[in-house]
Parts: sequence; C-alpha cells; structure tokens
Amino acid sequence: MKKVVLSIILTFPFILCFGQSNLISFEDMKYLLHNNLAHADTFLMAKGYTLKLKNDKTKNREYNMAIKGGTYVNINLRADGKKLFMEIETNEIEQYNLVNNSISQYLNKSGSVADVQTYNVKDLCNIYITVSDTVPYSPIRKDYDMQIIADKNVVAYN
Repeated sequence: MKKVVLSIILTFPFILCFGQSNLISFEDMKYLLHNNLAHADTFLMAKGYTLKLKNDKTKNREYNMAIKGGTYVNINLRADGKKLFMEIETNEIEQYNLVNNSISQYLNKSGSVADVQTYNVKDLCNIYITVSDTVPYSPIRKDYDMQIIADKNVVAYN
C-alpha cells in the first residue's frame, strides 16, 4: 500500500508538468521574440501546435492547438522588419495562469486600464491582457486575449 501511494505521489507532479508543456511560458515568449519566424515554426510545431496560416508576403503566421475539454490556444505571429509581434487567444485558464506566474518575477510595472491588464516585463516586452465572457456564456470559461509587443531593443537575430 505504501508503494502505491508513494508511486502516485511521485508520478502526479510529472503528469502535471507534462500537461503544461504545450502551453506558452515566459521563456517561450522570450525565445519567440528573439528568433525569426522560421525558428518559431519549428519551435511551435515541436510543442504540438499546427500551422493554420502561413503568409510569407505579409510575414504572418497563425498556429492553433485544441486541448481536451473543448479549450484551445491560438497564436498569431507577425514580423515587422526584425521585430516580432505576438498574440495569444485562448479560453484555457492554465495558459493565462502560466503567463501571469512566469512573468511575475520579471515585472517592472503592472496596472489595469478599464478591462485591460497591462504588464511591463523587464528588458523584453509589454503584455496587454483582455478577459471577456465566452459566447455562449459559460460561468466556468473566459476568453483571454494576450497581446505581446516586444520592446524597441528586442529584435530577431537570425
């Protein structure tokens, strides 16, 4: 009995950490903002996202991933010269929590303007998060729209 309980206790954290491996964290945002779109293609495909739209003329990429339980994460990347802009649309609360928790130690300033939460992340970007109700209304789920705008000194190297 002790072995069963011990094995459950030891495997649960690994399962929990593996469940978040597909979600985007601060380190992932940092990697994406410092590398070009070709690297983003490889990185996001390895994380389990599918490339929905690729437009080389306008330098836009759109990725999506469906998660169990009817939740989703959509990522839009746009290159403007050597600067990348990123948008994450999701109804997965774990994605929202992961972004908030992973940037918490790097914050310069945070605030709230109307329905928009604003975060200034040290030497990387500004993050604007809008939380709205889902359509059709569900008291359990919310729609999260996160716009990540790189600082002027953050450029894609490759």
